[in-house]
Amino acid sequence: MLNPPYNTTHVITVSKEDYLKAILGAESEGETVISATLAHWLKVSPPAVTMAVRRLKKDGLVRVNTDGRVRLTAAGRKIARKLTVRHHLIERMLAEIFGMEWFKVHDEAERLEHAVSPDFEAKLLAKLGSGGACPHGNLSEVEGPASRRKRGLVLLADADLDQAYTVSGIYERDRQLLEFLERRGVRPGAKLRLLERNYDQTLTLSTPAGTVSLGPAASVRVWLSPAARARH
Repeated sequence: MLNPPYNTTHVITVSKEDYLKAILGAESEGETVISATLAHWLKVSPPAVTMAVRRLKKDGLVRVNTDGRVRLTAAGRKIARKLTVRHHLIERMLAEIFGMEWFKVHDEAERLEHAVSPDFEAKLLAKLGSGGACPHGNLSEVEGPASRRKRGLVLLADADLDQAYTVSGIYERDRQLLEFLERRGVRPGAKLRLLERNYDQTLTLSTPAGTVSLGPAASVRVWLSPAARARH
C-alpha cells in the first residue's frame, strides 16, 4: 500500500527535519539507508530510529521497502532539500561574512539552520547568490560520488602519483577529521601532490604544510581536481 500524500497539517519538528536531511545526505554518500545507517549518522539509539521512521512514514515523508531500506517520498525529499540548501547558505554566511574557520562552520550551521526564517533565508540568498560552493568546497546540490566523478573529480585515495591536484571538496560531518586535515594543509583550494603509496596503505603527500601522511579513513573523504583544470 502506498503512503498517503503528505499532510501539511503535520508539524515538521527539528527532529523530523534532521532525519530527512540525514537520509538525503546518506544517499548522496552512496550509502544504503537503513535504520542502522540513521542511528550512526544521527548518533541515536536503534529504538529511537524505529519510532522516528514510523512517524515519518505515517506523515507520508518516507517509505520503507521490504528489505528495510528507507527512502524519501517526493514530499520528504522537498523538505530535506530545502533544509540542505539553508544549511549551505548558513555555512557560507559564517565563512564569507563573519570569517569563521572552514572546519567550524558545519557544526554551527547545524545549530542555526532550524531557527532561520524564510525571510532571512531569502536575504542570505540575495546576498550570497545560489552558485557558490560552501567552505568545504561542496555544492549546494546534494551530489553523489558518480556525479563528482562525472565532473572530473577523483578521490584522494584514487589519485595518481606525482600529479598536481587542487582540493575540491571535503566530507564535512566529521569535525575531528576536518581539524586533522587542516593541520596537515589539506583544505579546500589547497594544492597537493601524491608522492608515495605506502605498504601500510597510508599516502605520503606534499601539501602547503609540508610532507604529510594520511591513512585510508581520511583519503576517502577528500575529493580532488587535477590542478590544470581545478574547479569546484
